[in-house]
Amino acid sequence: MDSSNPPLHIRMLNERVRAMNQSGGKVLTLSAQEARSLHGEIYDLMATIAGLSKSADSPGTVTSISMDGGGFK
Repeated sequence: MDSSNPPLHIRMLNERVRAMNQSGGKVLTLSAQEARSLHGEIYDLMATIAGLSKSADSPGTVTSISMDGGGFK
């Protein structure tokens, strides 16, 4: 998945919400298939975020920093 482009069904939902807001609409209805597709994409994104969060929490990388006295004036 390209990080700059949301998945297809999330983009479609965003476009429909934008159109609803511009027209002053109050209700947005999804078909069962649209809801399933959107659910799948949201679930995949949540799983990706959880995996990234878990890998960021694991202390796998050690950063070494060394400093000499330098020449402060």
